[in-house]
Amino acid sequence: MNEIDPAGNPKRNDMHLVEWLQRLMTNFGAAWVMWLLIGLSVISVAIMLERGWFYLSLRDDLAALGGRFRDLLRSGDYDGARKALEDSPSAEAAVVLAGLAEADRGPQAAEEAMQGAKALQKMRLERRLAFLGTLGNNAPFIGLFGTVIGVVQAFEGLAQESTQEAQGAAAAPQVVMAAIAEALVATAVGLAVAIPAVVAFNFYQRHSRAILANTEALSRILMSQLVGNGAVLPKGKD
Repeated sequence: MNEIDPAGNPKRNDMHLVEWLQRLMTNFGAAWVMWLLIGLSVISVAIMLERGWFYLSLRDDLAALGGRFRDLLRSGDYDGARKALEDSPSAEAAVVLAGLAEADRGPQAAEEAMQGAKALQKMRLERRLAFLGTLGNNAPFIGLFGTVIGVVQAFEGLAQESTQEAQGAAAAPQVVMAAIAEALVATAVGLAVAIPAVVAFNFYQRHSRAILANTEALSRILMSQLVGNGAVLPKGKD
């Protein structure tokens, strides 16, 4: 049975839910949204720094490495070619090294080994980047949620001000404007968190694709040697 409001009209049951949600928003406020965004921002910055350090640790002169690797293969110094790859910190060298380890079994085995190593390196390169992409896409919505809570609080304050005759009619708009201005801070914070995350995500994704492209180029050197010889490379010394 529906309850009766002061005007004599029956109350709708769904109004209880709306009023409960309104009280929940006004009681907790938008401060927790701010703290959530700040916490996510700290995690985001930590991931940016960690990924930046990781990519820097993989840097190497790939042009020089590729030329030296080709020359060593052509001269038959397969152990030297393996040593050149092992001394390189790059992800490209790790992939080709996997292929070189299987080169004595033929081109197909080397190709399959490099494809598997490439998949593993791709996982390493793109680790934690999904968090940056997700945060960049959703941080503005989290900030907007905080703004909505602030607007609800503003209109709640307006309703309370309008019932107090001592405040006067001119005081209510000032209260609402101040509350809305404070609520918009949540949207600004959301954008401030999202923009660096999106920039970092796009930058690291582009860098990851460049590394994988370089991996393909370096692996072609080994494959051309295998195909050109028409035979497998001899197994290196243990």
